Amino acid sequence: MTDSIDPAVFGKVAVLMGGLSAERDVSLNSGKAVIAALQRQAVDVHGIDVGEDILAVLVQGDYDRVFIALHGRGGEDGTMQGALELLGIPYTGSGVMASALAMDKLRTKQVWLGQGLPTPGFTVLKADTDSDAVVQQYGLPLMVKPAHEGSSIGMTKVNQAEQLSAAYQAAVKYDDEVFAEQWITGLEYTVAVVGGRALPVIRLETVHDFYDYDAKYVVDTTGYHVPCGLSSSREQALQQLALAAFNGVGASGWGRVDLLCDSAGEPHLIEVNMVPGLTDHSLVPMAAKAAGMTFDALIVEILQETLSE
Repeated sequence: MTDSIDPAVFGKVAVLMGGLSAERDVSLNSGKAVIAALQRQAVDVHGIDVGEDILAVLVQGDYDRVFIALHGRGGEDGTMQGALELLGIPYTGSGVMASALAMDKLRTKQVWLGQGLPTPGFTVLKADTDSDAVVQQYGLPLMVKPAHEGSSIGMTKVNQAEQLSAAYQAAVKYDDEVFAEQWITGLEYTVAVVGGRALPVIRLETVHDFYDYDAKYVVDTTGYHVPCGLSSSREQALQQLALAAFNGVGASGWGRVDLLCDSAGEPHLIEVNMVPGLTDHSLVPMAAKAAGMTFDALIVEILQETLSE
C-alpha cells in the first residue's frame, strides 16, 4: 500500500463516474483509471456508472466513502456533494458551496474580482446583445462560453463582431447563461492543487486557436511542458496565485486552476476545476509525476482526505 497505509481503513469505496453530463465519456475514462489504481493498492473499490437511481444505489451498497470521478453537471457542481452530505457519506474533493461556485465560471470570475484577483474582462450575453458594443468595450478576438460547462464544450473564439451572435447560439445550446470574455494573447498554464499545495506548473501548447475539446482529448499534437519554462520565482508566483484562486472559491482537497499569461507576462485566471481528468495522461497526474508522485500515490492521497471527515 502506498505510504504504508492499511487499505482496510478506507472500507468499501464507491467510485462515481459516467453520469448524465456532456462530459460523460471523459468521466468514464477517469473512473476506470481511479478504480485500477485503487485495486492495485488492495482497496475494496466498486465502480458505479451514475444514473438517476444513484441515491438508492448508494444506500443499498452501504459504502464507507466515495471517490467522485464525475465531470460536469450533476457531479462537479455541488449536486452530488449535497446528496452525499445528506447520506452522511464522506467524499473526495470540495464541498457543496465551492463545487457549485466553481462550476459557474461567471460567478467565479465575479468572486475573484471581489478579492482583487486578476481575470479577463467579461460581459453577459443575451439574444439581443449589441455585438458592436461588446466589441467596442473588449476588442477582438473574444471568447464566448457557457457559464456551466467544462472541457471547453460550447466555447467559440470570435474574430469578427458579426460572429458573436452565432457563437452565442452555439453556447446557449448548453446553458441559459452565456458570457463573452476578453481574449488574452499569450501562454496558457495550469496548476494542480493537491492537499493544500500547488504542484509543478504545466505550460500547454496547441496548434488550435485555443485549448479546446479536441486539443484536450482527441489530437496528439498538444504539447505539455513541465518544467514549464518559467524562472523559479515566476513559477512560484503562479503557484501562489493559483492557491489564492483555489482558496478564494472555498475549494478543498484537490483540483486544478487554469491561467493565461499575456504578452507582458501578466497572469489572468480563467477557471478552477474541482474534478479534473484523472487518466494517466491527464494534467493533474502529469503534475504529480513531475513532483515525484506516482499515479497510484496521487489517487490514494486524494482518497485519504476523506478519512478526516
